[in-house]
Amino acid sequence: MSPELEVQLIAVIVATACALPGAFLVLRRMAMLSDAISHTVLLGIVLAYFISGTLGSPLLFVGAAAMGVITVALVELVGGSGLVREDAAIGIVFPALFSIAVILISRYAGNVHLDVDSVLLGELIFAPFDRVMLWGLDVPRALLIGTSTLAINLALIGLFYKELKLTSFDPGLAAALGFAPTLVHYGLMTMVSVTAVGAFDAVGSILVIALMVAPPAAAYLLTDRLPVMLLLSVLIGAASAIAGYRVAHWLDVSVGGAMATMTGVAFGLALLFAPGRGLVAGAARRQRQRWEFAQQMLTLHLLNHEGAAEASEECSLRHLSSDLRWRADFAEEVVRRAERGGLVRRAGPALTLTERGRQMAREASLR
Repeated sequence: MSPELEVQLIAVIVATACALPGAFLVLRRMAMLSDAISHTVLLGIVLAYFISGTLGSPLLFVGAAAMGVITVALVELVGGSGLVREDAAIGIVFPALFSIAVILISRYAGNVHLDVDSVLLGELIFAPFDRVMLWGLDVPRALLIGTSTLAINLALIGLFYKELKLTSFDPGLAAALGFAPTLVHYGLMTMVSVTAVGAFDAVGSILVIALMVAPPAAAYLLTDRLPVMLLLSVLIGAASAIAGYRVAHWLDVSVGGAMATMTGVAFGLALLFAPGRGLVAGAARRQRQRWEFAQQMLTLHLLNHEGAAEASEECSLRHLSSDLRWRADFAEEVVRRAERGGLVRRAGPALTLTERGRQMAREASLR
């Protein structure tokens, strides 16, 4: 396999691994915790390095994952005090822990390959050059770690799907049914930490955040069903990764930056054109409701004056402008739409209700 294909395969695997726990973060409105975790794991790596004395120790992975869980606990401790909101708690805890890591690296590990820029931005393009032997196969280390992380996430979500679903939508009901939502919550945060640690060595924490938040947020706009949301999150994440690689190759720019940009583009398209929830659909719905409400007002006005002595004067197009304070062109368009809908009939200047229009007016008056 060529290095170009390996880079894209690694990106797709990492995007898929990030999208799965990210969907539950978005549902729980905890997306920014991924931002905090993906940065503070650096402190876990630094502390584990000081203990083990080597960058190749598995203790670094354990330390980073543990620091992610500690981050969540600290955020909930500060936010649970009631003195600050959760978003402020994240803003307090994550910079503090990340800054400690940066200071420790600058002071005690300046000659060690713990580059802060690499942690933030990653260097996906070099991932194929760091290789390991697995059962006689020469594979990129990032591909092996990403595949393992994805397998763990799939297994955990498959085993605890019911618990994750119930605690995400109704933690109170989950507690009443004995599902231990706190335990499930910290299990999910551990999954997020392990995913962030496994991914950011290749793609950097910024792309980890983008892949963990933007595809699930876009999928959330497209569906109300959790299984479909998980599938769409994976597809959007994978498509963004491949599109980002192509854009980076075309423009000769950072691969990670282009992929993160594509996740933003995907979310922007969903925000604009999602059926039902998108901005375009919302604007069309408001416009349709405006005309429907105006036609209801028209039928109510005609019903109110129907059979009265002044009906010939009040039930005419020119009086709509004065009685309902409509512009002449707006009143003409409302009457035209009401005629097309079979609500009114026009005979010269006079307007009369059809039976259907009369029924609409009666139903509207009862609301």
